[in-house]
Amino acid sequence: MTARTARSLPGGTRGASRRRSAGSGTQGAQDGAARPVMIGYVRVSTAGQAESGLGLDAQEAALREEASRRGWDLEIVADRGKSGKRVNPALRSALDDLSAGLADGLVVAKLDRLARSVVHAADIMEAARAQGWNLVVLDLGMDLSTPQGRALAQTMAVFAELERELISIRTCEAMGAAKARGVKLGRPRLVPTSVARRIVRARDAGESFGAIARDLTERGVLSPSGRPSWQESTVRRIYTSARQTTPTPRTRKASA
Repeated sequence: MTARTARSLPGGTRGASRRRSAGSGTQGAQDGAARPVMIGYVRVSTAGQAESGLGLDAQEAALREEASRRGWDLEIVADRGKSGKRVNPALRSALDDLSAGLADGLVVAKLDRLARSVVHAADIMEAARAQGWNLVVLDLGMDLSTPQGRALAQTMAVFAELERELISIRTCEAMGAAKARGVKLGRPRLVPTSVARRIVRARDAGESFGAIARDLTERGVLSPSGRPSWQESTVRRIYTSARQTTPTPRTRKASA
């Protein structure tokens, strides 16, 4: 059964497959049960690497070896000549499929193929946890279906939050220095108007910033930095910015 075939199975079969993905996978293959469906993601950042195929070939070989060992059905997707600083098209598509329940997990040969930023990697790990799919990183020996893998993900989340705070501090310092030099600072648009309107309407209707962040994450809306998960602080900042730039309605003078 190919990975494409497995994706067309009804939800009940896929759910049983996911529950078995925490084990070695070989027992499921032996007793005829559905095999876990994993998406193998490979990436190279330079055009030369993409043309030679050497980087991609090595990554794919490692993924196929692991899939054979663990009894997975594997589908390889690739971003060729793409930086790891953002969510690239093939990775975005894979994350959308995982969010929609069309595969059991994502596997990469090395963490830096998934993301070059701790924040980016931690956000993908959080999406895996929240949406119920597995993430396997071979060079770290990390598997979110195991206690050790989950502990490592929690540690990375701590450092990701530290990185976010440091970025915020550096941004504030840079803006302060620019303002001191007399540079006029505008308000850059953080997200498309449709997303900003959704946030404002939801907040004005009484939803919490945390609930709005979870809803945007579940809907697969990318954050301003291109990550698949949203932070409560990001939603609050967008709402505050939108409200500050919304013209105040003029009040009519009472007639004498």
